[in-house]
Amino acid sequence: MTTPESRRSDRHSPGGAFPKDRHTWGGASAANRHAPGGASAKKKPGRAGRDLPVAFGVGVTLGLVVLASLLIRKEIFLGVVVVAICCAVWELRDGLARGRINVPLVPGMVGAIAMLAGSFVGGGQVLAVCFGLTCISILLWCLSDGPHGSMPNIAGGIFVAAYVPLLASFSSLMLAAPDGARRVIVFIGVTICSDIGGFAVGVVAGRHPMAPSVSPKKSWEGAAGSVVTCMIAGVATVMLLLGGPWWAGAILGLSMAVTATVGDLTESTIKRDLGVKDMGAILPGHGGFMDRLDSLLLSAPVAWGILTLLVPVVA
Repeated sequence: MTTPESRRSDRHSPGGAFPKDRHTWGGASAANRHAPGGASAKKKPGRAGRDLPVAFGVGVTLGLVVLASLLIRKEIFLGVVVVAICCAVWELRDGLARGRINVPLVPGMVGAIAMLAGSFVGGGQVLAVCFGLTCISILLWCLSDGPHGSMPNIAGGIFVAAYVPLLASFSSLMLAAPDGARRVIVFIGVTICSDIGGFAVGVVAGRHPMAPSVSPKKSWEGAAGSVVTCMIAGVATVMLLLGGPWWAGAILGLSMAVTATVGDLTESTIKRDLGVKDMGAILPGHGGFMDRLDSLLLSAPVAWGILTLLVPVVA
């Protein structure tokens, strides 16, 4: 017969009635996670938590598509960006729906396309107008369903519009310059180097977690690797592709390392809050488009500002 004392004892025993696997991803118990024949031993993708060969292949393919579109014609790259951002908007909208925040799809998608295309054609002023009209459309769309419970949906819709297409539109502003294709290559290349440097150094020498409650595998050693890798890439690409001064490349690299890390942590915080591991599953080994764009989104406006102010346009 179970007594109150035995139930209290069970709660604090290693194999008691309330095991700690309630708080682990996927519900796997600590014993299974660490046992030689446990569930995780059957499929161990690696220290990074991904299937590295698949992730590498998908990453290289995406990189080749982006590079080819930039080298062939700017408008092709713009089309690639529009598709990626629309998929990201869909993924973030689907994630917010799990938290009972219903972001209106039509004004969100139309606004995303308008911001990306408008900023490429008409510059920053057109981007500001498109973003304002998108916010108004989201407001009216949500209020048309009645005033009760509309505020979370309005806030969620404006957040999605600002976080994804608005920030991504700064890549369109870079692209519109006479040497825009090279500027975008510099921006994307340096930002990707942040992920590569942080991953490589973090796997080999990561000892001190940066934000264990948000991203347990991100370390201060990895962040240092991101800074060094980005600064080297920034100096090299700015000097070779844009003919700019080395110090401008160093500033760009340092800034991209910071914004890419903050962008990654921001996305991780959102996913933790929504209770999901990845925003999507369309990209094997990576997750969704949002999982690949997290570092690029926050880096885009900073890169545009630094390159605009410090590196003269080359026709």
